[in-house]
Amino acid sequence: MTAPTGVLRADVASLTAKINYGIKAALVASFAVAILVPPDAVAGKAMGFRAPLFLAPAVLVPAISRWREWDPYPHTADALLPLPFLIDTLGNLFGFYDRYAVTDDVLHTLNWVPLVAAFHAFRFRNVFDRRDALLLGYGFGAIAIVWWEVMEWAVSEDGFGGAGGLALTYGDTIGDLLLSSTGGLIGSILGVRLLGPAVDRAAGEGV
Repeated sequence: MTAPTGVLRADVASLTAKINYGIKAALVASFAVAILVPPDAVAGKAMGFRAPLFLAPAVLVPAISRWREWDPYPHTADALLPLPFLIDTLGNLFGFYDRYAVTDDVLHTLNWVPLVAAFHAFRFRNVFDRRDALLLGYGFGAIAIVWWEVMEWAVSEDGFGGAGGLALTYGDTIGDLLLSSTGGLIGSILGVRLLGPAVDRAAGEGV
């Protein structure tokens, strides 16, 4: 019998599992380099402070899956959730943030695509209805960037982990809200179309 949603088909594919393991390995390796043999590009970036926060998504899905006894294993969500943190870490390791001023804007948009797709990867394991899914994903992405900006402000104000002095401005915050929510909209569109059920034209369902 065909799986009712795209995410259930992806979860059982061997390629998805390999991609998942590759993302996890790359994230761990990136922080190992950043902390043990830090290049100049990560000086003052508080990588030790970031490590537990950025690695937490890599263990969140396995922990929940074990608790809930999910079958098949949610490889799609498990790969998508830590992907934004890997991209951000690599951006710091390779010095893109320092060399290219546009990096922050690009990654705010790019990283919210897999983040919101991960929301749909969880949702469509149990919900086989596409109606309202687009706006639900878009709303999740908007909430995520609001709280991310709150966290950045707190770090900038108090200097947690030696990461103070972010020089945040009102313009930066508004730009980040707009760019990330736009990435979230793209992620929601892709998530619904690729991970959700096929459109039931007779029932009038769609994005």
